Amino acid sequence: MLKRTLYFGNPAYLSLKNNQLQIKNREGEIKTASIEDLGYVVLDHQQITISHAALNALIENNCAVITCDQRHLPSALFLPLAGNSLQNERFRAQVDASLPLKKQLWQQTIKQKITNQAKVLEETRDISVKNMRAWANSVRSGDPDNREAVAANYYWKKLFPDIDFVRDRYGAPPNNLLNYGYAILRAVVARALVSSGLLPTLGIKHHNQYNAYCLADDIMEPYRPFVDRLVIEILENEKDYPFELSVDLKAKLLSIPVLDVKINDEQSVLMNAVSKTTASLYRCFSGLSRRLIYPEV
Repeated sequence: MLKRTLYFGNPAYLSLKNNQLQIKNREGEIKTASIEDLGYVVLDHQQITISHAALNALIENNCAVITCDQRHLPSALFLPLAGNSLQNERFRAQVDASLPLKKQLWQQTIKQKITNQAKVLEETRDISVKNMRAWANSVRSGDPDNREAVAANYYWKKLFPDIDFVRDRYGAPPNNLLNYGYAILRAVVARALVSSGLLPTLGIKHHNQYNAYCLADDIMEPYRPFVDRLVIEILENEKDYPFELSVDLKAKLLSIPVLDVKINDEQSVLMNAVSKTTASLYRCFSGLSRRLIYPEV
């Protein structure tokens, strides 16, 4: 089932009434939305108030609630602690996963990431990507040769050829578009991990002690090129370079959960594809499979 994304960029009071999310603006106008239909709620204004009952109802229905800071960038993510009826069993399988298995999963992850990056370059920049495909095919268990970084260096230079672009979280545009898009993608992946009974904190590669979403950051890697391609589409339709994130630009980036992707030779929307990926990850942790299912660009 497709889930809706609600974005709030103006002052509002969000509360719960008759199991519905009630939205009241500063003029006193009231609208409602079915909480069961919501997958993501983005709170992007410092004068938004949400009741505890409303927040709790959203979380209980596995709706990812994203809050934004004063720069209008996503700063926090609320998810349920228990998103699956077999959570304890699945946590144990995740915790007990062997290092060789994690290295193999990371190999698959990076191989698909580079392959998808190559396809984006080929489609949007019409350049030869034989080197990218060679790097993808040469990724070894655990990526000890750091093919991910080698491919990324080439990829970012070719993706935005008209500017001296450096991929940096705090860098010049279009880094702002990429940051926002990746934050939405991270929420999609984290929500799917929780639904699959997995803990987003325990990664297969990422292990920053201050990062609560290491596994989400791992699994989202092959999905990043879909965000990159959307950013390219946005830039091609913008008259002026987007130094600021307008409401229209955010609306386009909030379409990420429903982007069309191909996974297992079938068409799907991104949010459903992510659920297939996280389900396959649990099967790997439980010993039922050795293959992660990722989408293709």
